[in-house]
Formats: sequence, structure tokens, C-alpha cells
Amino acid sequence: MGDPCVVLPLADVGREDIRLAGGKGANLGELLRAGFPVPDGFVVTTAAFDDSSAGSGSGGSGSGGSGSVRPVSDALAGVVAAAYASLGGGPVAVRSSATAEDLPTASFAGQQDTYLGVVGTDAVVDAVARCWASLFTERAVAYRAAAERAGRDAPGHLSMAVVVQLLVEAEVAGVLFTAHPVTGRRDESVITAAWGLGESVVGGTVEPDEFVVGADRIRVTMGSKQSMTVATDGGVTQRPTPDDRRRARTLTDDQARALASLGARIAAHFGSPQDIEWVLAGGEFQIVQARPITALPEPSGPVPTTWPVPRPGSLYFRASIVEHLPDPLSPLFADMAATAVPAGLQGLVAELSPRTATLDVEFPTINGYAFYDYSRRAWNQMWSFTPAGLAHLSRSGFVHDRWCDRELPRFRRTVAAWDAKEAAALASVELLTGAQELVDATCLYYTTVQSIIPVAAMAEIAWTTLHSRVLARPHGPDAAAFLVGFDSEPIRAEKSLFDLAAWCREHSELASSLTTPALQIGDAAPEGVAAEVWAEFRRQWDAHLAAHGHLLFNLDLMNPVPADDPEPVLVGLRYALEGQSGDPHARQRAQAVLRERITAELMGCLDPVLRRLARRSLALAQRWAPIREDALAALGLAWPTARRLLRELGGRLVGAGALASAEDVYWLTRAEAEGLASDLDRGAPVAPHSEIVEARQVAWRGQRRATPPQYLPQGGGLRWLESMMPARESGDGPVLSGTTGSGGTVTGRARVVAGPEDFAAFAPGEILVAAITTPAYTPLFARAAGVVTDIGGVLSHGSIVAREYGIPAVLGTGAATRRIATGDEITVDGVGARVVLDEAEATPATADAAGRVAAALATAVALGAVGALSASVWRRRH
Repeated sequence: MGDPCVVLPLADVGREDIRLAGGKGANLGELLRAGFPVPDGFVVTTAAFDDSSAGSGSGGSGSGGSGSVRPVSDALAGVVAAAYASLGGGPVAVRSSATAEDLPTASFAGQQDTYLGVVGTDAVVDAVARCWASLFTERAVAYRAAAERAGRDAPGHLSMAVVVQLLVEAEVAGVLFTAHPVTGRRDESVITAAWGLGESVVGGTVEPDEFVVGADRIRVTMGSKQSMTVATDGGVTQRPTPDDRRRARTLTDDQARALASLGARIAAHFGSPQDIEWVLAGGEFQIVQARPITALPEPSGPVPTTWPVPRPGSLYFRASIVEHLPDPLSPLFADMAATAVPAGLQGLVAELSPRTATLDVEFPTINGYAFYDYSRRAWNQMWSFTPAGLAHLSRSGFVHDRWCDRELPRFRRTVAAWDAKEAAALASVELLTGAQELVDATCLYYTTVQSIIPVAAMAEIAWTTLHSRVLARPHGPDAAAFLVGFDSEPIRAEKSLFDLAAWCREHSELASSLTTPALQIGDAAPEGVAAEVWAEFRRQWDAHLAAHGHLLFNLDLMNPVPADDPEPVLVGLRYALEGQSGDPHARQRAQAVLRERITAELMGCLDPVLRRLARRSLALAQRWAPIREDALAALGLAWPTARRLLRELGGRLVGAGALASAEDVYWLTRAEAEGLASDLDRGAPVAPHSEIVEARQVAWRGQRRATPPQYLPQGGGLRWLESMMPARESGDGPVLSGTTGSGGTVTGRARVVAGPEDFAAFAPGEILVAAITTPAYTPLFARAAGVVTDIGGVLSHGSIVAREYGIPAVLGTGAATRRIATGDEITVDGVGARVVLDEAEATPATADAAGRVAAALATAVALGAVGALSASVWRRRH
């Protein structure tokens, strides 16, 4: 043990010495050298650990168990004893400092051991040996494996240093985050503090005080502080906090500001937000640990708690097209939709009832969320318009032909006209004009989808009611079993991708390349793939995107579609290549065979009159569900072209210095975008908008954490609307109630999917939890054990596709994505229309399943222009 580097003074190491001093030691030494208040100490370096490990034969691989490192050698013990004596021989803290610890990408917090209040040479040497052994505990090995799977690999050879520091007998101690760990705001620090040593705060054994320190104020939340960690002879212990201290503040405002200021200087020194452990003794703060905050969210603003309406006296609803807008809107799309949605609705009403006057309907945002705004006059107009509208909508042939022969072709022509234009050759103002025309065309087309929904709803309501009340046999199939096995656009897209995967498997080198996570689909063939094979793959890939690349994840124009960001499609292709998604052709054939068999068995038991009624009702339900999916899937046809136009405009604004990224164009208001586009065309200077964009993004992230009410004003005699909304108002109990989407019950691990960026992490057998599911989500259904959504009803995409896959689905829970976290074990009860979050506290479902289905179907067709019509249809026919 002659290496002079086996033990070093803490001040002799810095941030560049992670391989020698470990993450904790390197960071503390860096702070000490930079003049920050850090208790003196020394580091038993990784050289000592490696030498000891080599002698024991354990190596540094990270495998093995606790105790696989041999005891400290006599030579090293002597060096440690001398270093300890130089500190004065009093109580010290002995802390593990692994090379895979306190890193920017992985903190490894709490995975290795720390010993406080250690006194005496033999005790210090023993604590060093125990810190070494903690590198190989079961929890530490499992943490490293999980970090490696997530791509947060440890740097090179795994080893362990040990930091020995003077123990500061703290009056108060805790943790300081120099950025808010929940909201991500860099202009706020969060301090947790408790009496005594910081072990109780770090270990979570005490409810500490919390101080949120901002630029202009401090928010204080008092903790109970029922216990405290104090030093004893040769260690520490937990003791009850004296009664007079439990509710007393641990820090004054001035102390909290001083600590936050110290943390800000440390963060500036390291160049990133820091997670800092601190102690207060003798009126002075000292730092005992600092590491980068890992997984810090992007900054977000406050979560809205009030919902002021723009026009008092109006009625506000989140239904119809809003079901496809679960998040706060981008400013540009909000302004575009504000005119396009009412114009489309007015167009439908004018066609179906020419005598109806102009509707006083608006489409504003409240806290960023879209709402229909009906004046009282417009609400009454909708009811008076109902009889004339019914005359048209009761003729299913009219509805189908209007969609198939007129509105869909007209929509496609508008898209084709703008798609044929070369974006680079258009004036900047023309780019914005084109995007607005495409949004207008999309919102007008959506009214056609609105006209199809009630027809599909009535067909399924009629069949479900007839089956459940008249035709169903004990232990026989439910009504939904007769409606599966048909083609629709999501199923065709799934089969197309499966067929492409089957072709790829015929070329092993291609299939191998495509399953590499880092692969990007480009023009050049990957290494080892023949050029002609790659060219044919690209032809089939491009054909798939041309046919299905418009499927939406979210209607807001700022969200990419597969045509311009195909990564989610590539994830689906990998599912198929790895055999994790099943054969959709075989599944559909099996469903069709079963459907025809149970249909024949049912019809064979009926008298001629009832058989004719049943066949007619079933045929209508079977026809309209796929039509509804096809009509909805076309909603995104304009988005690849509209996004291409706005991407060109955004690129020009980046070049002119107005924006930092082309995608930032969506964070401009329409008036701002028009002004900037005009300036570009005139060759005038453009004003920078990056700070404005960043502020709006921060506000948007806070708004996104809110759960918007389904209608406004809340109360006021409108509670009867709750059962007709596409989402429930969620409480905080152990059960979420929703709408039956697909029957069955399953218990499993939840995976919250915020958007296509989460597709790759979805594992087979997990329960899909999402705000909504659209046709673009279909690849996940092949892997999911169940589905839960915030928004949706029986005739939503999630319901129809879940039935095709035979998995339970509960839709419209209101706040599943906010109440459920990835990894939670939940139970999805499709029949009872509930999601159990806590089995221990949940009570059995008592709701009548048929009643829930009927209510869910009513929900799917209520509100909006056609919603009023549909409700009237239901009352007249039942």
C-alpha cells in the first residue's frame, strides 16, 4: 500500500477527479477548493478500493454481494489513522463516494452507505470497509442495472472511494434544491429543514419545514418535525423533538434567503442546478454534499385553481372536437381554431336548417384549455334547430353519402391544392394563409364527423339495448362480441405495418438494423444492409407513411404527425419485428369466424319477426362503427401539409433572429405571426420573440398539470350535465369512475403515456393510461393488457379498438393521467366502469353494467351541435 494517492486531503481533489475520489468526493473537494464552506476531511481513494478488491478477487464489475470486498489492510489502516488524527480525532461522517454516484445523469442517492458520528481509529477503518461493501448490496446492484437499461451508464470502471469529514453537530440541517424539483422553475429554490442532523430529512423519517424561495417572496410550509437525529457516543440516534420545537420555524426568512443565495453560487460554479445537503451550526451554513439534480423537469408556471369565463352568462363545455384537445392549446392553434371551429359549426347548421339564424358560439381558451362557448340564445337556437336537423340525420344514407361523396373529397382537394405548392417559393404571409385555410378545412370536415357520430351511436345503442333486454342468453356473448372483426383505418394501418415487418424479416440484416434503437430512417443504407434492399424498404416505408402518416395523436397543430416525425411508427415496426404485437390478420380472421358463429346461433333461436329486427339492428351497428373510425382517422389529412408550411415560416423566423427553433412558431399568437411574416416579406427587421415564447411555454406546462372542469360555470343548476360529458369530475378516493369502453377485468402495472415520445418505453402486458387515445395509438393496443383514459366514451377510438383486441377499457375518468403514475398497480374493471387504485380501500362495484353502457352511449353523443340533436333522437326513440 505504498501508493501516495490512496488517501488524499479533501482539498486536493476536484470535479475532474471522479475516477479517483468518486462523485461525492470530487464535488466536495471542488467546493472546498473554490472557497465554499465545506467541513474539512480526506478521501480514501478508489486506488485503495481497487487494490483491496484485486486482492480479494472480487473486481469492480458490480456483481457479487455485500462483503465481497476484503477488510482494510493494515497498511491502509495506518494511513487512514494518520489522516484521521490530522482532523483532531473527533466524531466524523464516513460517506461512500462511488464513481457512479452524484453524476448529472444518475444520482444513486441512498444506494451506498453513510455512517455518522464515527469516533476512534478502529471505528473509522471499519466504516470504510462497510462503505466498500455497500457497493455490492442487492439494492445498489439493482439500481445500477436499471440505470444502465435507461441509458444512464456509469463512467468506465466501477469503483468506490470513501469521504471522511468532520461531523458538524448541526442545530438545523436539510436539503436545498437550487431549482424547484416539481415545477422545474430555475428562479425558485426549495429548502427542506429539520432540527438536528440531516439524516432524518434525507432518510424521510421526519416531516420537515419547506421553504420555497423566489425572487420576491418566501412560501413556508411548516412540518410536524416529530423526531430529530442527534449525535451520541460513537454514532447517531433518533429522538422525539421537544414539544416547543415541533411547530417552531427552523429557519428565519433571512436565513432561508442566505442559504438559497449560497446554493445559487454553487449552482453557478458547477453550471447546473444542484441538490445540496447542508447543516447550520453556530449561525453558519456548511455544505456536506452537492450533486446535480437529475431528471429536473422543464420550468413550469403555477397550476390554475380558478376558471374565470370570458363571457358571463354563457355556457361552456369541453366536448365534441375538444375531446381531441386534452392539453392546453398552443397560442397559434388557439387563435386559428377560435374562428375555424365556430365557422364549421355554423356551416353545418346552415345546411341542415337554412332558417336558423347565425349562432352566437365561440371557441375560446380558459387557462389554455379549449371550451365551446354557447350564449343562452345560441343554446336555445340549437334546441329549436333540432327538428330540421333530425329530418336529415335520421336518413343514414344522407349522412354516409354526404361524408363519402362530398365532404371527404372536398377536404382532400383543399389539402392537395396546398400540398402541391412549394413552400420555399411562397411568401411568408402565404405560408400562414395556407395553414389557416387547412385548419378551416379541418374544422369544417369535423362537422361531418359530428354528423356521423350520432348515427353510429344510435345504431349501437339500438343493438346494445335490443340485445341486453331481449336477445341475450345466460352466459352468452355480450353485445360487443357481435361488432368486432371489421376493417377500419386504424386496423388497416396496423396490418400495413405488420406486413412491412414480415417483409423485413425476410432480410435478416435489415431486420437487425431496424431493431437498433439509435437507427434513424435516412436515405443511406445502414452498415451491412444491401443498397437495393434498403431502397425497397424505403419505398414500402414511404408508402405506409403516405397512406397512414396523417393519423393524429392530438389535434393541436403543434403536435407532430407520423408523416413528419415517424419515430412512433418505427417503434410499432420494432414491436412487430420482435413478435410482440401479434398477427392482426389472424386476429381479425378469428374474430370474424367467431362473430359469424355466434350470430348464426343467435339468429337460429329467434322467431322470424324478431330475427328480421335483430338482423337489421345488428347490420346497422356493424356498418357504422368502422365508418365512424374511418371518418375520424381522416381528421389529420391536412396536418402534414399545414405543418410543412409552418415549419418553413418558423425556419425563416429562426434565420431572421426572431425565434430560437422553427417549432417555436406555434407559440406565437396569430397576430404576432402575421406581423412577423409581413416584416419578412418586406425585408424589415423582425423583433426577437424567444423570451416571449419561453414564458408561454413555462405557463403552458403549469396549465397542463391542471384538470379542467368539463363545463362552466360549475354548479348553477348544470350538474345534470355531468353524466353526459366525455370525462368525469374526479375526486381523490381509491376508485376512479368512468365509462365502459370494453368489458373484462385486469390487474397490472400502469404505463402513463403522454404522447408518442413514450411509445418506446411501453412494455407488453402494461395497462395503457392516456389522456385520450386516437387512431395513432393503435400499435400500443396490441401490447396493452387494458386501457384507461381521461377523456372518451363508448364510441371513442379507445372503446372500439379495445373491443377489437379484447382488452378491458375504462374511458372518461377525468384525471387518470394525474392520479396514476407509471409503475402503479391498478385494476381496470371494464364492466363496472371503474379503475381501482387502492384495492385495500376500494368497495365493490354496485353499478348496473347495462345502465352504465346506456349512460356512456348518451355521453358519446351529447352536447355540441350534433350533441343536442342526438339527445333528442334518444328521447324520441326511447
